[in-house]
Amino acid sequence: MEIQWYPGHMAKARRIMQESLKAVDLIIEIVDARIAYSSRNPDFNDLFAGKARVMVLNKADLADRTATRQWLEHFKGQGLSAVAFDSAHPKEKQQVSAIIERSAKEKVDRMAKRGARKVVRAMVAGIPNVGKSTFINAFAGSAAARTGNRPGVTRGKQIIRITPFLELLDTPGVLWPKLDDAQGALHLALTGAVKDEIMDTYRLSRELIAILAQRYPRALPERYKLAGLGETPDHTLMDIAGKRGFLLKGGDVDIERAAVTVLDEFRSAKLGQITLEVPGDIEERQDDPFMEL
Repeated sequence: MEIQWYPGHMAKARRIMQESLKAVDLIIEIVDARIAYSSRNPDFNDLFAGKARVMVLNKADLADRTATRQWLEHFKGQGLSAVAFDSAHPKEKQQVSAIIERSAKEKVDRMAKRGARKVVRAMVAGIPNVGKSTFINAFAGSAAARTGNRPGVTRGKQIIRITPFLELLDTPGVLWPKLDDAQGALHLALTGAVKDEIMDTYRLSRELIAILAQRYPRALPERYKLAGLGETPDHTLMDIAGKRGFLLKGGDVDIERAAVTVLDEFRSAKLGQITLEVPGDIEERQDDPFMEL
């Protein structure tokens, strides 16, 4: 799936992050738990070289819990600190705090030997629409950072004081200039990391149905009260349109409306907790930019 997705403000956002690195002690990298591989920016590997990094699998409430556990083990196996997080019910807040504390411990201890209490500053980074600002708001306990359900809401950096000794630096979502991974592009589009205005919603919905047929074959029949999946995604969409009463003038089923509904209800977890990729899916990808992390 070819996507023209690197607008000018992305290059500016990357410069902002690069200029801010000297002032931060560690990186909190936010990914979407449903696509924990595809929602990682491969440029971060070089950009954040030498910085301690904490992985936060956000939107864990939308993802398959078994798959999320697999991803946590995967990242920990790469030597990364990793935690699942649900911004709507941030019960993992203490766990995140503990991981941040451990990751910054060396610098904190070094400052303590000089008789000073260090203020730890962590940069919150990720691609658009993985929930960086929502994570900060949940972690801070207030609406400290702007949020939105569309990619690219955060335009500039913001510093949020969490405690007297912990600050979070919120940064704009940053994509990378060229996407060569067709499967990754599809997963990003399905979860809304790419603006819907440049996508073919009907095609996306058909691709989603094909994935669900393999991974979660009961999700659509149970949600829309279907006898089963159709022979093709188009047949399934027609069945859904009929069940929901989506009709055009003349009585034909409105398959486009059904496509939008399926996509929206996947994103809001009304189809269930669904993960689109697991570690086993990406182990054989060539030139994996994260294998050396």
